[in-house]
Amino acid sequence: MQAKVCNMYQYLFMKYESVMSSSIKKKWRSTTILTVRHAGTVAIGGDGQVTHGDTVMKSDTRKIRKILDGQVICGFAGSTADAFALLERFEVKAKDYPGNMPRAATELARDWRTDRVLRKLEALIIVVNQEHSLLITGQGDVVVPSDGVIGIGSGGNYATAAARALIGHSQLSAAEIVKTSLGIASEIDIYTNNNIIVEELPCKS
Repeated sequence: MQAKVCNMYQYLFMKYESVMSSSIKKKWRSTTILTVRHAGTVAIGGDGQVTHGDTVMKSDTRKIRKILDGQVICGFAGSTADAFALLERFEVKAKDYPGNMPRAATELARDWRTDRVLRKLEALIIVVNQEHSLLITGQGDVVVPSDGVIGIGSGGNYATAAARALIGHSQLSAAEIVKTSLGIASEIDIYTNNNIIVEELPCKS
């Protein structure tokens, strides 16, 4: 009888540990970001939803930021606090290498991958200006898209697919393509809503 009681307590304790562990591992999600470079304009937009585990914590977070007097626009997916820390560092790098955004992005990616504190930050960043669209990751990568389209976050693939289709089969502007594509993603991805903000710049290509 005592053995059965001990086994029951052991089973209940293991179930409690399992529930607590899954609760602790819940992730903050901030998605989706999309940029499109098309017809003389580069546009970048994002939705406003922040989700913790299976709970929507905020629906109107602004994930698009202008820096360097509006010459560069950044968007982020992942942990909001981590992304802000990385964006501050990117702005410093951009000021260290004025007019050379790829070099600034490369320097940030290198620090992000090698620094013991920075490499714990969980986010993805897109930065755009008149000449470049870049994706910066914590693995030390700086990705330049061949078609001017980048999508990140849990709905990034849906938004990217929609944007590529609209570029080839519509007369929409870059900003309209971004907004429409994010709207499509919000109808599929549960971590993305339709509270969409879009910013744009004239571009050289």
